[in-house]
Parts: sequence; structure tokens; C-alpha cells
Amino acid sequence: MSKLETNTIDTVSGTSTLQVGSTNTSTITLGVSGDTINVPSGVTIANSGTATGFGENNTPAWFVKKSAQQSISANTFTDVTYDIEVVDTDNAFASNVFTVPSGKGGKYIVFGQCRFDTGADFDGILSIIAVNGTRTLASWGANQYYNFINITGILDLSAGDVVKHVCNQDSGSSRQLGYADQGTVTFFGGFRITT
Repeated sequence: MSKLETNTIDTVSGTSTLQVGSTNTSTITLGVSGDTINVPSGVTIANSGTATGFGENNTPAWFVKKSAQQSISANTFTDVTYDIEVVDTDNAFASNVFTVPSGKGGKYIVFGQCRFDTGADFDGILSIIAVNGTRTLASWGANQYYNFINITGILDLSAGDVVKHVCNQDSGSSRQLGYADQGTVTFFGGFRITT
């Protein structure tokens, strides 16, 4: 193996395309650990191949839903139970909560939805995201013929934080949360968007 030491590589006069590597090349390495590769302002990076390792991959991610109704007593903040894991990239959802894995803290989009199986009108339903037992995000709406109550927000989470979905209703009696066979009407999920 030989070593070329120089300060500038440029094309020959009259040409505008510089190619690094040819028919014998399988891997081209730029720099070593600790180096900075600078792309100056005004330079365009055009990719016609496969790019890997750039940006965020939006994991951990989870999305869960129910396979049966769940009774929610009136005026009671109740943890929603989930038994169908559609997505759980890091095996971090268990026992109805998502726990931020070690080394995976950051900003997350978190969302949830409640829908009660009743056409009765009553004043309020709350869909809540709780972190470490503290109600952190909440969305409220009146139930009018099987309303959906959604909650979405961005949370700054640390490793070990426990995130769960909580619902409440004030109809005056117990009501049943809907489930997956009814079109995935009650669900909970989220994903990391940045560190």
C-alpha cells in the first residue's frame, strides 16, 4: 500500500469531473476518527446511490392498541391497558408503558387516542400522556356520538423515563373504551425525532 501526500486534488484543465476510485475500488474511506470533513457553503451533495448512517432513524418507536374493551370508571384517571404491539423497535414497551432505553434519551413525538363505546352525550373525556407518573400532556373533549379524543405532543425524555397513556371520563357511570376490531379506536405510540 502506498501513501499520497498532497494539499489539493483537482481535475486537469478542460475537464470538470473528478472521480475517486475505479474498477478495482470497493471501499473509499474519507478521514479517520476525530477528523472533520467540511462541505463549504454553496456546495451541493448529489446522491444517486444508497445513503446510510445519515440523520435520525426515528427509533425507538412503538405503536400499541387493544384487543378488548376496558371499563373506565367515572371521574377516575385510569391507565389504559394494551395487548397488541404493532411496532416496538427496541422492545421498550411492556406492562402498558414505554420505558426510554439506555442511551436513547431525546425529543420524542408521543400520541394517543381514546374512544368510548357509547353514543351518549356527556361533558368530558380526557386523553393524557403521563411521564413518570406526572400527567404531562392532555386533550379534552365532550363525548358526542362516539367521539375520538386525540393527544399529540413533543416530549424531552431521558433514559429510564416511563411513559403511559391515561384516560378519564365524567359521564357519571363506567364506560367502555373501544378496541382494535372496531378500527383501532384506542391506541398509544411515539418515536424519537432527535437526540
